[in-house]
Amino acid sequence: MLAIPPRGYGGIERVVSLLTEGLVERGHEVTLFASGDSRTSATLASVLDEAPGWNGADVRADEIYHETAAFLRAGDFDIVSDHSWFGAHLAALAASPTPVVTTLHLPWGDDNRRVHRLAGDRIHRVAISEHQRGGNPDVEWAATIHNGIDLQIHPYRADKEDFLVFLGRTADEKGPEQAVEVARKSGRHLKMLVKREEPEEIEHWERFVAPVLSGDEEVIENPSHEQKVDILGRAAGLLFPIQWAEPFGLVLAEAMACGTPVIGLARGAVPEVVEDGVTGFVVSSLDEMADAVPRLKRLSPAACRERGERLFSARTMTGRYEKLFMSLSGTSRA
Repeated sequence: MLAIPPRGYGGIERVVSLLTEGLVERGHEVTLFASGDSRTSATLASVLDEAPGWNGADVRADEIYHETAAFLRAGDFDIVSDHSWFGAHLAALAASPTPVVTTLHLPWGDDNRRVHRLAGDRIHRVAISEHQRGGNPDVEWAATIHNGIDLQIHPYRADKEDFLVFLGRTADEKGPEQAVEVARKSGRHLKMLVKREEPEEIEHWERFVAPVLSGDEEVIENPSHEQKVDILGRAAGLLFPIQWAEPFGLVLAEAMACGTPVIGLARGAVPEVVEDGVTGFVVSSLDEMADAVPRLKRLSPAACRERGERLFSARTMTGRYEKLFMSLSGTSRA
């Protein structure tokens, strides 16, 4: 559990912050249930003074406590927008008639499939990609709404340098060691913007990433937002060698917004987010990723930015949520 917005890594929390601020800007009265160290122009409701993070013994207990406190007040509102881990469980039990919109940010697995079977139509589900939605056609869906980013803080840059960039956690599913391999095969310098804080992240780095580093790579831990977008904007391309079915991939939208194309493995929502041959290359192997690197210079940075603006802006995301919320609650714009 992180503060809203997160101080560093935290894609879901960043999306929640953008949605909250976007709704307030559109004139809605919004209450954000988050830790007391969060920052928002909405009304902040907190039962925890500080965000416990994801590295403590009582993280799950803190999260259940926080979410239960929020759902106990469901009757105070026209709509509940849930982005939490246990929201589907609590919404299914809530006595309030207030509609609950649960946005799924994770892939489908046995654990959440059975909960959503039980919850049935007690909740209104939002998928963050068509790929995620297709992973469970047996439940009812209210909408597919792609995650959005703040375009104002992702500056566009047309001129590129000759290096590649990897951005993500050091974890099996993100493929940092695979990014090292692709950069080596393509003969390009690699800048690695990594989160390496939790014990499992440190272990993964030491066991799998550190042994394959040549020393030519530049590793930047926990970069500031300014560092991140500067490097993203200057890079020839972003490597996205995911090893799992990523349900969206916020970094893809961030790179394209900066005018930077993506080379990604065809897993999860990658083929949906990246337009193959226009804003990047969607491939099936690490060898194909390396072979695609020389072709990056053929792609238009302007086309990357245009796709980011059209499909993955915070404004687009907020507008789609607003339309859904008002239709479910029976309210209208003032």
